[in-house]
Amino acid sequence: MNRRDFPLHLAGLAGLLALSGPALAQGAPVEGKDFLRISPPVPMAPTGKVEVVEFFWYGCPHCNALEPSLEAWVKRLPSNVHFERVAATFSPMHSYHARIYYALELMGKVEAFHTKVFAAIHVQHQRLDKDADVAAFFTAQGLDGQKVLQTMKSFTVEGKLRQAKALAQGYKIDGVPTLGIQGRFTTSAAMTGSEPRLYATADMLIAQVAKSLG
Repeated sequence: MNRRDFPLHLAGLAGLLALSGPALAQGAPVEGKDFLRISPPVPMAPTGKVEVVEFFWYGCPHCNALEPSLEAWVKRLPSNVHFERVAATFSPMHSYHARIYYALELMGKVEAFHTKVFAAIHVQHQRLDKDADVAAFFTAQGLDGQKVLQTMKSFTVEGKLRQAKALAQGYKIDGVPTLGIQGRFTTSAAMTGSEPRLYATADMLIAQVAKSLG
């Protein structure tokens, strides 16, 4: 199955081995199976850190299921890693949900509302694909729903969507959730076969990139 069909239904080496040893029982991650190499690499601004991104969609059940373990993994990433989320823009529906995410980001509310948006869609079965429903949801959560809508339609969010689309194209993303690492690699649980092996693979790639960056 093409990975796009999912959501459209869609530090050191010693520490790495200690944390992910059981997940590597099948052997070291294999290029072409557990991860893909991006060619040409996506240009990355020199930040002194390894850049890691998660491509996601609020409407994707796999992204929702991954969120708890992803949060735990992000919390233990070493200080030389910078992590951020990138919302998918495959279709108008993806882009609408991406506007929600980037509006929350601009308002400084991602930490407070990110999991609540997932829960609204996947537990409470709200589609959150219309302005009135989005405004009502955030108002009920104690946030200014009209301000969320205004921010979703702002010039800044438009720019965020363009950047997200360009980055996804650079990484050749065709499904979510997918992790991108330093513009050089992608990996996902769909590729590795399990969440533990996903993080073990990502840890290995991060360590490899960190070594190359000096």
